Amino acid sequence: MQQTRFAHDFYKSWAWIKCSRGYRKSRHGLCERCLARGLYVTGDEVHHKIRLTPENIKDPDIALNWNNLELLCKDCHDDEHRGVRWRTDEYGHVII
Repeated sequence: MQQTRFAHDFYKSWAWIKCSRGYRKSRHGLCERCLARGLYVTGDEVHHKIRLTPENIKDPDIALNWNNLELLCKDCHDDEHRGVRWRTDEYGHVII
């Protein structure tokens, strides 16, 4: 899982671990995008539909809300992030 520095502590927090485990279990461990295409593929990453930023990471309606989550396999998760050609620092500033 690629993560920026600002999110490191969040992804190690008990709140995220409990949330992501529960979400994964509710989806029976299957990639949601593959399942929509009739494929049974194990989900690897609980993905935030609205990406976490330094500004919203402490907002539970974004960071811990199941409506903002999607269980994806590695290929679908890589496809989701493939279009991102920039990174941000811990303050959300673009790094060139």
